[in-house]
Order: sequence, then C-alpha cells, then structure tokens
Amino acid sequence: MTVRQACQLVGVSRSGFYAAKQRTRQAPVVCGTRVRLRSVFEATGRSYGSRRLRQELAAEGIELGRYRVRRLMKELQLKPIWKPKFIHTTDSHHALPVYKNVLDRQFEQAEANRAWVSDISVPQQAA
Repeated sequence: MTVRQACQLVGVSRSGFYAAKQRTRQAPVVCGTRVRLRSVFEATGRSYGSRRLRQELAAEGIELGRYRVRRLMKELQLKPIWKPKFIHTTDSHHALPVYKNVLDRQFEQAEANRAWVSDISVPQQAA
C-alpha cells in the first residue's frame, strides 16, 4: 500500500502525514514561556492569577493573552493560593455589661491606690 492510499484510507493529507512523521523525529522543545511563567508564579509567592501573571510577563517583554496564560497555568497545574482575609474577632454585640470608663486615660493620680489597672491579654509561653 502506498502512502497516498494509506492517507486516503485514514482521511488525512499527505503533507499532514509527513509533518507528523517529522514531528516524531524531532526532540521536544522546552518552551521558554512555560519556564518563565512558572518562575514568575513561584517568585510572586504562588498568589498571582492569570491577570497579574500576564501583567508581570508583559513587563518582562513576554506578550501573552490572558486566556493563554490561564491555559498554560492549567497545563502546568499552577493554582494560586488565596491568603485568608483579616477576620474580625471582637464581638461588640453581646449581652454582657459594659462598664463606664471612670479613669478616662488619667493615668497619673494624685494619691496612691486611687486607680488600679490590669491587662487582659494572654501571656506568651517561654520557648
């Protein structure tokens, strides 16, 4: 069977057959863009998404579209790590009594034992 007949049987062009044959002979080329994308991603603390990575790469002269960067991130399994936001832990809406501020930041008193203060923070353990 000739190459022409085999290509007709499979439904591909002869030029496509020869191009595929040529690709299998060549060693795979390491894409510099992928290497640079990974290094920028790691350098930014693994927190940048496709938009900011695209901006960083553009600043270095590597022009890529956002969706291409997103696709490359998916191929390289680069997932940004979201840092937790600040969480308010003070509960000001409670039913406990709130005492008046009788000291009113007047820490210097005329007599001894007129005002007592304390600290409610938890002491740190010595290492």
